[in-house]
Amino acid sequence: MPSDGSSLPPAPRSGGAKVRILETASRLFYDEGIHGVGVDRLISEASVTKATFYKHYGSKDNLILAYVNAQHERVQQRFEQVVGGAADPQAAVRAWVASLVADVNDPAFRGCAFLNAAAEYHDSRDPVRQVVAMHRDWYTERLGDLLQEAGHPMAGDGADELMLARDGAMSGAYAGDAIAATAALQRVADRVLAG
Repeated sequence: MPSDGSSLPPAPRSGGAKVRILETASRLFYDEGIHGVGVDRLISEASVTKATFYKHYGSKDNLILAYVNAQHERVQQRFEQVVGGAADPQAAVRAWVASLVADVNDPAFRGCAFLNAAAEYHDSRDPVRQVVAMHRDWYTERLGDLLQEAGHPMAGDGADELMLARDGAMSGAYAGDAIAATAALQRVADRVLAG
């Protein structure tokens, strides 16, 4: 399982039917795409009845929203764990980069769950895209906070650069060259941290 939680679904854990459905959806949506997985398959793999599925989620659309929101919460928690253990803000950014490098080199890596979701939902007004936008705003803001704490003269611009480098590293690594993609991410992070 990748270390920073920015791309993969949560590790399975025991729980009731609602949790099993969400865990199953997380795994399948991440591995195969949101639109590539039907309700009948979710029900079968979660070992629940159709009535149980609809009792807990009401529709696939509601489950999809629960999935992207759960991904956001998981990424927030993991991000804070990664940067919270660092000695200073620059070390926090470096720890974040190291966690992304670990993520994209994981054999289970299938790209960023949020970029993948955005690719499947083209309308920016769609609720899924709104969660993706909220997540990206949060992520960029947190990176900006770290850069500001580190004394970066243009923390917002630096955060934008880091976020774009992250996106590129995740896409490039999944498309085929994790070494080049993560090396580019590390170079951008070094330049940004140098101010």
